[in-house]
Amino acid sequence: MDNSNGNSYKGISTDIYNPRDVYEVKILLAYFLNRIDRPVTPAQMLEIIRSDDCVSYFLYVEAVEQMKNNGTLALVEREGTEYYVLTDAGREGAESLKDLVSKSVRDRIYASGLKLFAKLRAEREMKFEITPQGTGYSVRCFLEEGSVTLLDLRLFAPDREQADFIKSKILMNPSEFYSRVLDYVIANEEYVPDLNE
Repeated sequence: MDNSNGNSYKGISTDIYNPRDVYEVKILLAYFLNRIDRPVTPAQMLEIIRSDDCVSYFLYVEAVEQMKNNGTLALVEREGTEYYVLTDAGREGAESLKDLVSKSVRDRIYASGLKLFAKLRAEREMKFEITPQGTGYSVRCFLEEGSVTLLDLRLFAPDREQADFIKSKILMNPSEFYSRVLDYVIANEEYVPDLNE
C-alpha cells in the first residue's frame, strides 16, 4: 500500500469523504462550533477548516454567508475582536443534523480545532525572542505563570531557519519541554571519569 501520493487505503482518495456541497459544510460548521463551545475568530475558523483540506475554500465562504443570512451564525465583537458564534437556531440544527455529515469528517475538523487552540495556548504561555548574535541567532524561551518565571533559557542557532525550527519544536509541547528540562536537572550527576579506561 502506497500512501505517498496522499491517498488512503488501496488508492482510494480521502477526498471522497469530504463535504461536497454547501449544505454539508453548514452542518459541519454548526457541529464544530457547537462542540468546541467557544467563540472562534474568522481567521481561526478558516485555519481549522483548511488545515487538512477538509473543506473547499469556496464552499466554506458560501456556507458562512448563508449561515449569517439565515441567522444560524452570528459575528460578534468582544474586546475589539470579532468572533463567530452559533445562535440558538444554529445549536439546534447542529445537534439534529450532525449525522448527515460523516463521523470521520466531524472528528477531523474537531481534532484540527483542538490542535489549533492547544497551539495558541502554548504560544501565550511560552514566550520567545529570536535575536541576531554574532554569526547566528539567540533563541530565548521563557515560561511564566502569573508573576513567576518558571523557565528562562537561551539556545544558539547558526541561522534563522534553525532558530525558527527550535521555536516550533518547543511549541509542539511546551509543558513536556519544561518537564524534560526539570527531569534532566534533577537527574544530572557529577561526571566521574573511569580510571580503568
